Amino acid sequence: MDYNEKLDAAIARLHDEGRYRTFIDIERRNGQFPHAVWTKPDGSQQDITVWCGNDYLGMGQNPVVIEAMEEALRATGAGSGGTRNISGTTVYHKQLEAELADLHGKEAALLFTSAYIANDATLSTLPKLFPGLIIYSDALNHASMIEGVRRNGGAKRIFRHNDLGHLRELMEADDPAAPKLIAFESIYSMDGDFGPIEEICDLADEFGALTYIDEVHAVGMYGPRGAGVAERDRLMHRLDIINGTLAKAYGVMGGYIAASAKMCDAVRSYAPGFIFTTSLPPAIAAGAADAARSARPAIRPLAVLRSLAAGATRLTRAALTAGLPAAALPARGVHRPVASHVGGLEGEIPPVVARATLLSGIALQPLMPRRPF
Repeated sequence: MDYNEKLDAAIARLHDEGRYRTFIDIERRNGQFPHAVWTKPDGSQQDITVWCGNDYLGMGQNPVVIEAMEEALRATGAGSGGTRNISGTTVYHKQLEAELADLHGKEAALLFTSAYIANDATLSTLPKLFPGLIIYSDALNHASMIEGVRRNGGAKRIFRHNDLGHLRELMEADDPAAPKLIAFESIYSMDGDFGPIEEICDLADEFGALTYIDEVHAVGMYGPRGAGVAERDRLMHRLDIINGTLAKAYGVMGGYIAASAKMCDAVRSYAPGFIFTTSLPPAIAAGAADAARSARPAIRPLAVLRSLAAGATRLTRAALTAGLPAAALPARGVHRPVASHVGGLEGEIPPVVARATLLSGIALQPLMPRRPF
């Protein structure tokens, strides 16, 4: 077999489908959020404004967060020294898990190296804990949730996005005695809309199902203490497992689940994605804990949110003026630096638009077409 030929064909397919990803080399400037410097392929540099970053509030450059990380770095060194089972559990990890459990009103929380891993590891492990488990997953769930559901070897049902009637239909068709779990998101990042949390919880109660919600795009942004949309809507107590990230509104890295102490203990004990990987560096855990506290709505600068919302409005108007299909979506209007959704662009058009805006000093990232579940 000509392996290089196969690799060429695989990459060519991505180009043909408009799904080939390109990276730009940027360096953020501490204290100048959201500005950065782009190093071009020829080595020259240009100042840019990053409109597509995940560090929604600039917490990655917050002096309090940086100071906490520096103190932990000087105290403990660069790495954790091992997996959580082998010398990789430190006081910083335990303090962060306690902070996150309190944030979501749960008995416990469990740290992972990313929210992707948290979703993948947890959802792929649950059928081991509940034999015969059927997972009902929203069709537009994040890739990490899709991968976890695919890999778990159990039964799965895919319901149309936010379609409660279809979800009910699928649940009614299954054995009433079978263990069940509904997996969904509070905010769907690719489309910018909200999940019907209360209605899904009602269905879960009716059919005796567990609930699993991804609050990745909402933690730090919604609710009285920044715990997410479920906190804003006073529904956290009805959710069994809450997934969140430390890499978006909190500006650092890592992910977690918050749940009952028994649930976290079981996932901790059975999930390979937790057991067999080096834990987050203590400095990261220390910074994330301070970020979680500093990003609470009561103390974060409202001017940042007003600026983001204003930028979203300007982008929507510009897109409509240019004849592009665009919509100001309520979820993105709050939590994204660029809050508008511009659709209808396929193939090579998005990369061309991204390159043009980059040359003008604005960094945008084209979104690739969604892969089917």
